[in-house]
Amino acid sequence: MLAALAIILIILWLLGFFAFHVTTAFIHLVLIIALILLVLHFVRGRSSV
Repeated sequence: MLAALAIILIILWLLGFFAFHVTTAFIHLVLIIALILLVLHFVRGRSSV
């Protein structure tokens, strides 16, 4: 779940940065959130049922 959300945020950041040439702090904040979520996903690992 976190990995999917991180990937979506990274794609949105790339779209906003390259397609619309938006370089505001908001776009970079989205990238930071996506990277944090991706790191959390790998640190937490798979939960055993």
